[in-house]
Amino acid sequence: MSRLGDLLKLERTRRGLTTKQVARMCGVADKYLIDVEAGTRIIADDQARRILKRIGLERQNEADFSLDAIAASADLAASARKPDADEETDQRTRARDKAREPDKPVMSLPSEQPDGGIFLSALSEVLRQVPIYDASWRVAGHRLLPIIGGRIEGGQPDHVLYFIAPDASCRGFRILPGDQALILPAQSPIDGAIMLCEYNNHRALRKVKLDPANLNRVTLQSYDREFETETIPTDQAVFIGRVARIEITL
Repeated sequence: MSRLGDLLKLERTRRGLTTKQVARMCGVADKYLIDVEAGTRIIADDQARRILKRIGLERQNEADFSLDAIAASADLAASARKPDADEETDQRTRARDKAREPDKPVMSLPSEQPDGGIFLSALSEVLRQVPIYDASWRVAGHRLLPIIGGRIEGGQPDHVLYFIAPDASCRGFRILPGDQALILPAQSPIDGAIMLCEYNNHRALRKVKLDPANLNRVTLQSYDREFETETIPTDQAVFIGRVARIEITL
């Protein structure tokens, strides 16, 4: 089973529901739910929200119901079942032994997993918290994106990021200040692509043009009120990735 499959089966069985009952409630095929619980089918985030909502994780209204909200409030493992008599005996024994031990310093290890406990852990195979960077290369937030076939929009999940457009230098390419560009890793210039690159001691989004006759130089294009180009030696620019899509700010 996958961790998500374990989670769904745990909550379903805790509520005394069969796969057929849950499938009927959620409007999916029984085989679909069985495959999800077995970990052989990747489930989209909207389906995960719907199934978890239907089996009891209710929010006040649909607008408030999100994966982030569930992750921040749900500790399903702790509430999944009550300990049986043997477990309660073991817990009392451990508590008694612990009381006899001298106090020891407690060391906590840093964790890069965002808050959300078991829910985000269960969904880590199908969802990823993608960091959002500003022009100063500070993390301004995160966004949940689905992992499909082991990738996000064709890029390695651990290297995908968002970059906030800092200015209007790409206005002519329909990228305005504050828009978030989804960047897929690419360390070499790609002809015709809009890329996030570092040059002249700053990071910027630029459209890339290559000259097949001289690959040692690259032209970086910007377009605010006027179309401008800069041609520089290729080794004087660091290419971080290409823009896969733009998410606008309203």
